[in-house]
Amino acid sequence: MGSRERKELIENFICFLILAVVATAIITYRIAVNKCLEEGIIFGEKKISEDANQNIANIGVTLSNFRRVIDSYYLGEIDESKITEETIKGYINGLGDEYSQYFTKEEWEQFEAGALGSYVGIGIYISEDKSGNAIIAAPIKGTPADEAGLQSGDIFMEVNGEDVTGIGSDLVSSKVKGEAGTTVHIKLLRGSEEVEYDVERKEIKVYHVESEMLEGNIGYIHLYTFDEGCANEFETELTKLKNQGAKKIIIDLRNNTGGLVNEALSIIDLFVDKDQVILAAVDKDGTREEEKSVRNKVFDMEIVCLVNEYSASASEILSGVLRDLAGAKLVGEKTYGKGVIQSVFPLQDGSALKLTTNEYITPSGVRLNKEGLKPDVEVELDAEKYKADKTDTQRDKAVEVLKGN
Repeated sequence: MGSRERKELIENFICFLILAVVATAIITYRIAVNKCLEEGIIFGEKKISEDANQNIANIGVTLSNFRRVIDSYYLGEIDESKITEETIKGYINGLGDEYSQYFTKEEWEQFEAGALGSYVGIGIYISEDKSGNAIIAAPIKGTPADEAGLQSGDIFMEVNGEDVTGIGSDLVSSKVKGEAGTTVHIKLLRGSEEVEYDVERKEIKVYHVESEMLEGNIGYIHLYTFDEGCANEFETELTKLKNQGAKKIIIDLRNNTGGLVNEALSIIDLFVDKDQVILAAVDKDGTREEEKSVRNKVFDMEIVCLVNEYSASASEILSGVLRDLAGAKLVGEKTYGKGVIQSVFPLQDGSALKLTTNEYITPSGVRLNKEGLKPDVEVELDAEKYKADKTDTQRDKAVEVLKGN
């Protein structure tokens, strides 16, 4: 075969090689799922449809042909593990759902470690925009990220030279974390300017709650994240504020991108009567499961929830339900709009599949997903004033609303 003929043959296969990524993912996924079903790892009873099985079989034949061409003509080494991981990710991304995600074993271990209250990283809360770009919701006070000058709203472009645009906040988070004492190089988009930082990784302690007394018998609680134990911390801090004379409360959920929904429900329990329906979850078949409050009301006080565009998931549940059942007022900016539940299916090899399985509905019937919550009082944060002297125009408005009641 001449060089020209060989070149034409290779060119004819370029488009098919692109499709091979998806094909490999489908076959690999099928093997993984069948293995997990046999082991009792994935908790589902539905079988793959005949059409899907036939399609997988057809793709398998085509993929075998692709691989013969790759083995014959591809110039370079083939990392089978890398191909498998990336193609499975491509398959899950093909669902078109920004929250469904495949984690390799290493990524899942890092993700779980970050939810335990402490981890090794740079100290940031990460959110995500509608395009799957990871955004710094807020640096944690006193951490390497805070000291380096990373800012809320910075968009991740690269981590250690790797393009991370559009891959989702969970994966970006796993890439930023690493061993203590090592340095991570980050490129960020800040407005229209690209900025770069070298930040040392350290052990980060996550503080869920901060509180203080404000004038007018108003207590203030900033709830940073819904990690395990935050509801107990919240109750402890609110009890302290009440003992100091607090009769009204501001719950600051700005830049809180969510976490464990059960923690949010435990906080809601503090403000509503026992046995009230506080949340409903609906699956793909329309099956509805309701959550009810499980204890008697502990606190009876006027509430303002401070929210912004990065208030998401559990933050939206907490603020939305408190508005429905406890008369809370929402102050700030429209929330993110994440009202779906992800279930995690661990695989035999230590990797995991995170899949959107349910949608949340508040007691008044509000669907949060892709809609968000519109505040009762809309006010933007004056960034220039805050930068100049820490004047918080949104918190000031929350105080004004409570004083006016």
